[in-house]
Amino acid sequence: MSHDPNCIFCKIVAGQIPSKKAFEDAELLVFHDINPWAPVHVLIIPKVHITTLYDVGPEHDALLGRMLALAPKLMRELGVVNGFRTLINTGDDGRQEVPHLHMHVMGGPRPWSKG
Repeated sequence: MSHDPNCIFCKIVAGQIPSKKAFEDAELLVFHDINPWAPVHVLIIPKVHITTLYDVGPEHDALLGRMLALAPKLMRELGVVNGFRTLINTGDDGRQEVPHLHMHVMGGPRPWSKG
């Protein structure tokens, strides 16, 4: 697997930085955002380092599909039953803060503090 030793999310995957995990398997890690925008706010990340959505290719189709399909399952498990929001920021103009592909999944009673 590709790994960037300077990437904070790669360090979380490697266990070098603690996180509050919501799900983990061989390909994906899901953890609660440290600055949540909603009552439930998790990040779904691939364990392989992919910098942005610009960097995905056909070889990542299944991985992206798994990320998206995991969102409703996790939201139900976390008690979100009235809808949720998914968001992938891409690049500087897309307001991506961490250069590792990640999908925000946010839900819970509104109004949310941001977004």
